[in-house]
Amino acid sequence: MKTLKYPLLLVALIALFSCDKKDNDDTKNVDVQTFVELLKSGKYDSSNLPSFTYQDIPALLQYRNETQLITNFPRNPISSLYGPECKLGMYVLWTVESIRAVSANSKSVIMGFPSQNPTLALKNETELRLVSDDLSHSTAAEAYYNWWTSNKNRSFDQFKDLDPLKDTPYRWH
Repeated sequence: MKTLKYPLLLVALIALFSCDKKDNDDTKNVDVQTFVELLKSGKYDSSNLPSFTYQDIPALLQYRNETQLITNFPRNPISSLYGPECKLGMYVLWTVESIRAVSANSKSVIMGFPSQNPTLALKNETELRLVSDDLSHSTAAEAYYNWWTSNKNRSFDQFKDLDPLKDTPYRWH
């Protein structure tokens, strides 16, 4: 029996090390249009956000007002709240927030996610109160659009620390 154990171990190790090491995360480096199309079709199969930069923000903001519900999107794995769906526009804003927060080395970033969820919460409530109505969405969309358009001619390093939601009643959850 002892002599059979070593060949089986050898076969298992060979199988393990000869497996296809191809990165299964083909969506990591997608462009904005492909990202949005994959989200809309429910075919975005990565557990991570794409590696977008501030240069992708204008293209992302084109989708800020989209209200289509999406169900297959990357979620922060540390969150205990599972939201089964999200408005595409809100998710795009959360993606922009990720770009901003990662660039600013925010302490709230975990695994590339800017907060626990692509959901807004009221800032000044004693208890957590999540909001996902049309008013909060349009307010956040306008705040991000204004943040970008009023600063886009400056170096991103000069305004990446400015919170687009600062003058709104909302924050990311």
